[in-house]
Amino acid sequence: MGEFPPLPAAAVATAESACGIPVELTEVSYRRGAAVWKAAGPDGTVAVKAGDGKGAAVTRREAAVLEAIGWPDYLLDSGDGEGEGTAWLVTRWFRGPSTWQVFAPARSGQDGRADALSASLDLCRAVAELHASGWVHSDLQPSHGIHTEHGVRLIDCSWSWRHGTEAADGFRGGITHLVAPELAASVNLGTRPVTPGTATDVYALAGSLWACATGRWPLDYAAVGIDPVPLTPEQLRARIAAGRIPLDTAAPWPALQEVLRPVLLGRADDRPTAAELADALAEVVT
Repeated sequence: MGEFPPLPAAAVATAESACGIPVELTEVSYRRGAAVWKAAGPDGTVAVKAGDGKGAAVTRREAAVLEAIGWPDYLLDSGDGEGEGTAWLVTRWFRGPSTWQVFAPARSGQDGRADALSASLDLCRAVAELHASGWVHSDLQPSHGIHTEHGVRLIDCSWSWRHGTEAADGFRGGITHLVAPELAASVNLGTRPVTPGTATDVYALAGSLWACATGRWPLDYAAVGIDPVPLTPEQLRARIAAGRIPLDTAAPWPALQEVLRPVLLGRADDRPTAAELADALAEVVT
């Protein structure tokens, strides 16, 4: 991940105000110019993000999105750092496993399918609630739903947008392995900004659940002679956009995967809503 940048003093002060003193900082991730820390103190725990360059723009956008969505007690504070072109934000630290972590026992063959299926429904319903409010997450992944005692909290909302507003110029479809074919094609056409939608969110949602169940990305690249490792995201999107890559053949949970399969293989217009996907998953027998 590289050496973490220094944390802006204002971000530290916000963390100390929320968590008490002393605050212990734990490095979590540092990708594409944005670093994340877990800040823990005697009075609580928060997440701190700081970005510079392109990472600063993404950090500012995430803060603006969280403020606009208006989720209570999510965004605590945000601002610019001391250096030119830097930004930071502080959010609540949500206690609970990600969807990927909830699936771990089921994925390893242990008894855990009931919990995994329940988590799937909760994640779908959280996405459905977001869509009902007019927002699209745009970057759903196996780790972007946190299952707390108060329900699922969606995180990493840097690319989220609201219908009727302009999407972000820097958006490239989210994680490439989970980008819907029509969105992959739109991104590669080069027209900016790229506009995601609820259907592309549902594709990524189904793909995330498929990955959680199998431990593998949904598409079987090897079946069509593709090695994704040396490819650039643009090159991989071009192959995904062609729509000729079959689904991976791993089938550890056929009943669950049969619900997800048509979502990942069908046309965008035929995809269910997130709420309808939840209803279909509710019929799965563990």
